[in-house]
Amino acid sequence: MAEPPLSVRQGEYAERGDYHVRLDHDWNYRPTYLAKLAAVRRYLDALPAGTRVLDAGCGEGVLVDEYASRLSIEGVDANYASPRVRSGSLTSLPFDEASFDRALCLDVLEHLAFGDQLPALRELHRVLVPGGELLLSVPNLAHLQSRLHFLLRGRLIRTANVAKHPGDRPVGEFLQMASNAGFRTLARRGIFPTVPILAALVRRHPTDLEWLHTLLTRALPVPGWCLLNLIRLGKPS
Repeated sequence: MAEPPLSVRQGEYAERGDYHVRLDHDWNYRPTYLAKLAAVRRYLDALPAGTRVLDAGCGEGVLVDEYASRLSIEGVDANYASPRVRSGSLTSLPFDEASFDRALCLDVLEHLAFGDQLPALRELHRVLVPGGELLLSVPNLAHLQSRLHFLLRGRLIRTANVAKHPGDRPVGEFLQMASNAGFRTLARRGIFPTVPILAALVRRHPTDLEWLHTLLTRALPVPGWCLLNLIRLGKPS
């Protein structure tokens, strides 16, 4: 029997290793990442056993490995490949039409160029069955602190530098793009409202102040104010 392929890392995974598996306690995105992961796990836990799920842009395949024994889950990523993660582009997914009941695309679209984002959403729409769902997470360029900065300085605060997030947008533009790709918005929630001063403190001390991140998200879950939006999209039957 042939040996399974070893993990192949390119791009940021070649530079930083499996950083979603071994979280840096000083990573300023850490509490937002953990809050998102908890919400996605609740979504996956509610699916019937054997549901066909695609994790598109899954990186190291954290969720693919975790749910492989209960769901029929596959991963695809442009910069990572392993026995459960296929190498492939989101703009040309290596799957037939209507191959999946559910799809995940978590913190991925912002890494694509503007011109590749709509084709990627159309590809996700194509591989879902009618009535299927896409769970999408995207950073929001127009979060609360960024809006206030625009009022004072005339420009928004990028969610990361342009090399890392070339496709940074206000969340409203992502919602419109999803609609243009054929999706309906079913539900939407925000994670981490960027209240000035408090948000900066959380970013500076992401592990010690995770409790404050949680408190802010519970108290002010206004999606338009939040750094991250988690959006449930449906493909019409």
